[in-house]
Amino acid sequence: MTTPTTTAPPGPTTATTTAEPPPAGNRISARVRILLWLLVVMTVALAAVATTTRSILLGDLDHRINTLLAQETREFANFVEHGRDPDTGTPFAGPQRLLEVHLQRQYADTGEELLAVVTGPSGSSTLRQNREISTGLPLHRDRASLRTITGSSESTGTLQRPRGEIRWAKVDVGSAGTTPQGTFVVAFHADGEQAVVNDVFQVLLAISGVALLTTTGIAWGVAGRILAPVRLVRQTAAQLTEQDLTRRIPVHGRDDISALAETFNAMLDRLERAFGTQRQFIDDAGHELRTPITIVRGHLELMGDDPSERDETVRLVTDELDRMSRIVEDLLLLAKAERSDFTSPEPVQLTELTADVYVKVRALGRRDWHLDGGADGWALLDPQRITQAMVQLAQNAVQHTAPGATVRIGSRFTDAGEVELYVADSGSGVRPQDAEVIFQRFRRGAARRGSRGSGAGLGLSIVKAIAEGHRGRVELRPTPGGGATFALLLPCVPVAEPDVEAVGL
Repeated sequence: MTTPTTTAPPGPTTATTTAEPPPAGNRISARVRILLWLLVVMTVALAAVATTTRSILLGDLDHRINTLLAQETREFANFVEHGRDPDTGTPFAGPQRLLEVHLQRQYADTGEELLAVVTGPSGSSTLRQNREISTGLPLHRDRASLRTITGSSESTGTLQRPRGEIRWAKVDVGSAGTTPQGTFVVAFHADGEQAVVNDVFQVLLAISGVALLTTTGIAWGVAGRILAPVRLVRQTAAQLTEQDLTRRIPVHGRDDISALAETFNAMLDRLERAFGTQRQFIDDAGHELRTPITIVRGHLELMGDDPSERDETVRLVTDELDRMSRIVEDLLLLAKAERSDFTSPEPVQLTELTADVYVKVRALGRRDWHLDGGADGWALLDPQRITQAMVQLAQNAVQHTAPGATVRIGSRFTDAGEVELYVADSGSGVRPQDAEVIFQRFRRGAARRGSRGSGAGLGLSIVKAIAEGHRGRVELRPTPGGGATFALLLPCVPVAEPDVEAVGL
C-alpha cells in the first residue's frame, strides 16, 4: 500500500511556521513563583504552629480542670470520712453542718465555684462561699443549671449554657431516706481560661502575620539578588543576534548561579567561534571562488569550434577546477580545525617522524635537501597532521627558492621543554612587513625572485591551525646566512616508550 503524498504548489518562497513563545504578560517570573511557594509553606507552617499551640493549651486547660475537680471531690470525701465538728470535737451530726464547715475552710481558684445543696423537710437550701466569680453566671443564681447538676446521675460532667460552659463534679452526702441530705458541688467556669487561650492564639496569629510580611519582604529582596544573574542571562540571550555575540554576563561569587553564568558565557564563546568560523568560511569561499568561476565561465562562453581551441579551453577550465577543489579542501580543513577532534595525538618517536618527513619532501623539487637530525625521544602528537604541516612548509620553501638551494629539515627539544620541528631554506627570506600577515588566510607576501607559488594563500594558515590544534604555535625567523626558517613549537607531553613486544603479541 502506498502512502499518498501531497505536493505543495510551486512558489517563490516557502513559508515556515514556527511556534511563537507565549506573551510575556502571561508568564509568572521565577521570583514571584519562589515567593508564592515560600508564602504557602510559611503560611501553612505558621498556621500549624498556632493551631497546635492552641490545642496544647486547651488540652492543658482540660487536664488542669479535671485535676482540680478530682482534687476538690477527693478532699471533700476525706473530710466526710475523717472530719470533726470544731465546736463539739465529735463527728458531724448532719450534712448541713458538714458542708458549712468544709466550705468555710476552702479557698477557690479563679473561675472555680464551691457550693452545696441541702435538702430537708422544709425544702432545699444552697450554701456557698462569700465570693463572686469574675466570669460567667454563678450557679447559685442559675437555679435551672444547679437543679440539672444535682439531679444528674453522673458524678461529673460538662454543662453547656448560653452564659458559658461549666465543668462540674459533685459528691452526695447522707443516705437515701435520711433527712436532711446534702450535695457538694464543684463548678469550674472555663470561659475565662478559654478566653485566655484564644487571646494567646490571636496573638500568635498576629505575630505570624507580621513574620509572614517580614519574611515576604526579605525573601523578595533575596530572591531578586539571587536570580539577578538568571535575569541577566535571559536579557542577554534576548539581545544576542548572529551579528553580535560579544555580550557576556559578569560573574560574581562561586555559587550555582555563578556557575550558570560561567557556563552561559562559555556557550557564548563557542557560539561566537562557530559563527565566526562559518562567516569566515563563507566570506573566504565566496572571495576566492569568484575569480576561478569567472574564468571558467568566460572561457566556456568564448569557446569556439576549433579543436585546438577547445582542447586549450578544457585544459584551462580543468586547471581552474582543480584549483577550486584545492581551495575548498583547504577551507574545509581550516573549518575542521575548530573542532575538538581535529587532532588525534598518539605516542610518536620524533626521530622516525622527522626522517619520514624528510623522505617525503625530497620529491617536491630539485633542492639540496639536508636532514639535520631528529629529537631522540617520544612525544604525544598527531603524526598525520604534523607531517601535513611539515610538508606544507617544505612546499613553501620549494616555491620560494631556486633549484639547487639548500633546504634543511630537523627536530629537537628546546630548553623551554617544547618540541621544535623546523624547515629552513636559503632563499631570499621574508620581509618584516610580510611576516605579520603571511599566516592569515588568503594573504601572501610580496613576490620574490625565483618564487613559483601560485596558491590561494591558505598553506601557512593550515600550518598555524595544526600548531594551535596541538596547543602550540608556529614561528618565523631568519636563517643564518639568508633565508627563512619556519618552526613548529609544540608542548612536549612526555610519554613512555611503548612496549613493542607487547604490542606485537
